[in-house]
Amino acid sequence: MTALIDARTLAPGTHLQPDLAIIGGGPAGIALALALAGSKLDILLLESGGLNFDPAIQKMYSGAESGVRYAPLDAGRLRQLGGGSNHWGGYCRPMDEIDFEARDWVPHSGWPFSRKALEPYFPRAQALVEAGPWIYDQKGDADNAAEGSVLPLTGGGLYTSWFQFSKMRGDILPTQFGNRYKDDLVRAPNIKPLLHANVTAIRLAPDAKQVTQLDVATLTGKHFTVKPRYTVLACGGIENVRLLLASNDVMKTGIGNQNDLVGRFFADNPIPRDVATLVSFAGPLAPFYGANQTLADGTIMRATFATTARFCRAAKVAGSLSTIEQPVELDETGKAAVITTAIALGVDASNARAYSLGCGMELMPDPERRLTLSGQKDALGLPRLKLDMRIADEDFARFRRTLSELGRQLLASKAGMLKILCNKREDWMTRMDWGHHHLGTTRMSSDPKQGVVDADGLVHGMGNLYIAGSSTFPSYSASNPTLNLLALTLRLGDHLKKVMA
Repeated sequence: MTALIDARTLAPGTHLQPDLAIIGGGPAGIALALALAGSKLDILLLESGGLNFDPAIQKMYSGAESGVRYAPLDAGRLRQLGGGSNHWGGYCRPMDEIDFEARDWVPHSGWPFSRKALEPYFPRAQALVEAGPWIYDQKGDADNAAEGSVLPLTGGGLYTSWFQFSKMRGDILPTQFGNRYKDDLVRAPNIKPLLHANVTAIRLAPDAKQVTQLDVATLTGKHFTVKPRYTVLACGGIENVRLLLASNDVMKTGIGNQNDLVGRFFADNPIPRDVATLVSFAGPLAPFYGANQTLADGTIMRATFATTARFCRAAKVAGSLSTIEQPVELDETGKAAVITTAIALGVDASNARAYSLGCGMELMPDPERRLTLSGQKDALGLPRLKLDMRIADEDFARFRRTLSELGRQLLASKAGMLKILCNKREDWMTRMDWGHHHLGTTRMSSDPKQGVVDADGLVHGMGNLYIAGSSTFPSYSASNPTLNLLALTLRLGDHLKKVMA
């Protein structure tokens, strides 16, 4: 049995030589370490933070921004064991098959493999997030998931899909990976978790083909080195970029950046609120549309409106997941519109109910939406980042087409109607929120000119440096990334077992 080690207690000048160094103790780093627990590999897990939130450590994430208003760079992630899982919402949903395809209307899209490559790993990822049995869209009629019935949207571009939620514990909503799995890390004899350990540089051999050393420091002034056989960078879609770009003593443009791709294609899932008003003629919607519903076996689910692959191809739209947010009261004009529409359709709308509709959207990949190094430095001397955030009018236009299809389906089925509230860019931006899903900045491609890592997560041109997590996503989906990045990380674990044997 090992222990959680505080790097601040190490002797100055300590040299460590593990088989594998994992940089980052968030969901990806913890999942990878646990996937290799019990193997013959000596694993060092390096986490910058401790077990609890520390403002001084968190401040190291600060950076600058330009372009579209976005969340501060130190606000959407947490620098402590467990990373972003310490404040995530627990939403889980597997990416769809079309999300992996090269779509001619989605520039720079296409993964180097299909969803089938991840399917063997989804059950293990589901177990890690503790979201219950694998149900999602396989469950059939909604009555199998919760009391009530789904809106009749058959034969159109949208259908009722499902989120499942990471296990809730009292007031703590989802599984927090640091708290949940720290004992498992400690019990594994081949894993050494090192806290308060900040990697400040990744050092390469003169030929730039191998990582030879990691420079590590604590905020208390201690410095030590790690010389691993293999290294996995698992610091998230923002911090991965900073370490690669700042480690530029051998590769002057930064590690993996020979084609100027590191930091480009940054993405998040926009979550505009109150984008439309949905009216159900038959009365209140089933509870699972507007709130999480717990099944008899403890599984927590919520309904969402998802796009079909056929509709995405025909309408050339991106992925989206629209959700019922809360009931709303129609004004007199709205009530008159409902009555008039119901009469025209020949339905009874005397018990009609209206709801606000929100959504999670998939952005188009954009190489100009990017992270770069700034002239500012953090407490350890690392350059801070600057984000140039962008969202195109066409991103909104695509989702508006999706909402129009939902409205058409409601009318065609005589189930209800929809009023779209966003017509101009300003309408969308005033309602904008973000998922804090940091995606795409070290994208995956079999072609080094199109990606930073290959299909196995290996940095192009490198022999022993891998990247784990959603920064490798070449396109993004509307599904929340955690479940999917865990499946991808578990796949990497199996690959490392083979190459490091």
